[in-house]
Formats: sequence, structure tokens, C-alpha cells
Amino acid sequence: MNKKHKSSLAAIAFVVLTVLQLAPINVFAQAPGQPPRPSLPPIPIKGDTTHTLTKHFVVASAAKKAPNAKGFIQRWWVLEPVKKDIVRNNIFTDNYLRTTFSTDNFSNDYNAVPKNGEMVKVGSQELKWHALESKAFNFNLYHFTYALNKPTYGILVWLVTVIDSPEEMKNVRMTAGCNSGSMWWLNGQEALMLSGDRDMIVDNVTSSRLTLKKGKNIIRGAVINGPGMANFCVRFLDEKGAPIKNFAISYQ
Repeated sequence: MNKKHKSSLAAIAFVVLTVLQLAPINVFAQAPGQPPRPSLPPIPIKGDTTHTLTKHFVVASAAKKAPNAKGFIQRWWVLEPVKKDIVRNNIFTDNYLRTTFSTDNFSNDYNAVPKNGEMVKVGSQELKWHALESKAFNFNLYHFTYALNKPTYGILVWLVTVIDSPEEMKNVRMTAGCNSGSMWWLNGQEALMLSGDRDMIVDNVTSSRLTLKKGKNIIRGAVINGPGMANFCVRFLDEKGAPIKNFAISYQ
């Protein structure tokens, strides 16, 4: 067989193969003169795309609330996130946390209690307080910031809550878990620090012995995170390690 004949056969084979590949497409093509086919509905993206707080939170009411069955505090005033340029979480040393929380602070009065909807300024950022109750035992700050269309990574979030104890309770311990670094204060005094790059683990760090005074006790927290999920959980344990549940969490 000469070269010219071989080239002709190769060309014919290419044309046949191309037609066969296009045939399935042409089967489903719309015939000329037919009315336009209606567009198919878009395929929804998996996950929450609504950006609503009510998916994971309840707006706090004036009624007092008890901790959940395992003692976790679910009601918090939460400040919109302070945006931070953080590329990794292993920078959260004790000194870094103390310096950052002192600098990017909404108030030097650690017994200050915000009001729902109140605006405060941290550096050049105008931020709003939200009074919310988490539907879960922990408070997921990624869900909070996502719902508000705020930055979800590289953030510092301030938190405040008020618990009303029916009596003085001595030798209790505050426990916390968080992603990634945080500090916690009780009635103006530092109670806990969680430094380093952490996952949120229940009772990850436990305070020294504390006293809950009769009446109002103010808890302040600050959680900071770079890449990854940000969330936390807080509760009190008695001398035997059992969760304390006989107090009310106040709205103000």
C-alpha cells in the first residue's frame, strides 16, 4: 500500500471517529424551530448560604437562663470580630496574648457589661455587641461571624456574660476549651489562659480555686484565631469535679 493511500485511510478514520464522538451530543441537541427549552434550576451549594444568626443562635431575652445539663454557659454578649492579620496560630504565646488583648481592648474596666446593640470602637474599627444564646453547648464563633458576613479567620472576639449565684461558692474552678488562644477573667481578675495552637477540648484548661460571690459575677473572655475554626466552651466545676448548674445567667 502506497503512502498516499495510507494517508487517505487515516484521514477517513479521523472523520469517522469525530462523528461518533459528537453523535451523543447531537442526540440531545434541540431541533431547529422548536421553542426554547426551559433552563434547569441551579444546583444548590451544600451548607449554609443564608448568613442568618438563627441557624445556630437564639437572641437572648430578658429572662434569666440556667446553664445546660452539663453546666456549660450558652448565653453571651459577643462583640463583632476585631480583624487581625494572623497567618498561623503557633504565635499565641502567653506574652503575645497579654499584649494583644491589652492593646485591642474595648474597655479597661473588666467588670464592664455591654448592652445589646451597643457600638464600641477598637482601634479604627466600629463594632457592635450581640446578645446571643448558642443552641449547642459550645459557642461557635465561625458560625457567628459567617452569619454577620464578617471576617471568619484572623479575628479577635470579645465576650462577656453575667452569672447570678444564689449563694457564695468557694473553691470552684472555671474550665475552658477553645480554638485557638484565649484568656478569661472573673470579676476583673485573670482566671485562665489558653495559649498556643489548640483544638477546642472540653475542660482543656482548669483554673486555680476561685470564689463565686453571692449575686452577680462577671465573666469576660477574649478568643483569638488565625486560620481554622474558632469556638469555645466555658463552665464551672465544684470541688469534686462535678459541673455547677445552680446559678442563673443574666441578660444584664
